[in-house]
Amino acid sequence: MNQLQALKSMTTVVADTGDFHELARFAPQDATTNPSLILKAVQKSDYAPLLQANKARWHERSLDEQMDRLIVRFGCEILSVIPGRVSTEVDARLSFDTEAMVTRAQQLIELYEAEGIPIDRVLIKLASTWEGIEAARRLEARGIHTNMTLLFSFTQAVACAQAKVQLISPFVGRIYDWFKKAAGSSWDEAAMAGANDPGVQSVKRIFDYYTHFNIATEIMGASFRNTGQIRALAGCDLLTIAPALMQELGDSQEPLARALGAQAAQAARVDFVQLDEASFRFAFNEDAMATEKLAEGIRSFAVDARKLEALMQA
Repeated sequence: MNQLQALKSMTTVVADTGDFHELARFAPQDATTNPSLILKAVQKSDYAPLLQANKARWHERSLDEQMDRLIVRFGCEILSVIPGRVSTEVDARLSFDTEAMVTRAQQLIELYEAEGIPIDRVLIKLASTWEGIEAARRLEARGIHTNMTLLFSFTQAVACAQAKVQLISPFVGRIYDWFKKAAGSSWDEAAMAGANDPGVQSVKRIFDYYTHFNIATEIMGASFRNTGQIRALAGCDLLTIAPALMQELGDSQEPLARALGAQAAQAARVDFVQLDEASFRFAFNEDAMATEKLAEGIRSFAVDARKLEALMQA
């Protein structure tokens, strides 16, 4: 049994790609996309006809609708290959507007339903701002399930649990990036690997808290830089992994042990946390890493959304 097969025996493996042609090779349960992955995919020759067909059919509609229809088209193609769910992201430029995120999410769901896709096969991705978490609360109450992305802190995870969101995506690799950059020349890669990786530790803290208090929200580790981070989170509810790292796991025959488990989490000393908007904003502001990475992530996704729009208009 290779490491990818071993991982699938204890964790739901999700493909982190917009390239649905790659999915069949790795047989993931679910898949997740974002504007950056869609942008990367549509610039490949294999997907150029899909982009052109979308433009030709919907060019008289608003640019927002054209973008949503392209994203949903990719989602439908992905769902034809995988047995589970696809995560589809609301425009990151709406990350501080609760009403706009709710409206856009409902429009995406309507487009999926028009294609015959059941609502339970789609997760709407929202940035884990206070406004995004509030939008998720409203959507979940309406039966639209959410995936909270750009999540870097325990504070965000607690607020998402209070909102009863379906799933959160803590960004392991971007947390690791921040601490490595902050440490500069003093960073010891070997000493900070595996269970000592700050991104891995962030997810473990959330996993222990959710498990200890029987919180139903799923945890999906994301944004991995290496397979060591993935192995150190074996046993997490879900892990979304880029095809290159899935290939690396598939090529390894080394044993893979469970790293996260319910028994240890239940036995851990964990304090319950309750947040309102003011306490959330203060606690989040106290976390320089999370504050900086959330802002950076929103800016990055917004840049790629604009590039995708430019391709749509070209």
